[in-house]
Amino acid sequence: MQPKPGSKRQVRIEMPNTTATYANGVIISTTPMSEIVFDFMQILPNDPRARVQHRILMTPAHAKLFLRALTQNLERYEAQHGEIHVPQRPGSLADQLFQGVIGGEQPDGDDESDDDDDTDAPEDGNDGK
Repeated sequence: MQPKPGSKRQVRIEMPNTTATYANGVIISTTPMSEIVFDFMQILPNDPRARVQHRILMTPAHAKLFLRALTQNLERYEAQHGEIHVPQRPGSLADQLFQGVIGGEQPDGDDESDDDDDTDAPEDGNDGK
């Protein structure tokens, strides 16, 4: 029996007897077949490995519907519990490694100075001519 056009389809959701899996990271990528891939992983302190717990593939349309549902649920959560504060994303690896290092290029990237301080002149005042 086919549902009537325009009527809502009711789906009965069955939950298997499985345990929930915690994920604190996800890598999102695409395949050549136009699928969106979500690799949900666990990143543990003091362990350089990130263990992929589950891989979920969706069509782009389903991924967009997932984003819409996730956005709506987060808005409801924040309305009830307050704003979720997300830590600021770190800069590039170079920024992290060399933050606070003195020397090198000036922040504006200009290596040539426009002032008349001739630091390349010999100390005896002779300009080499």
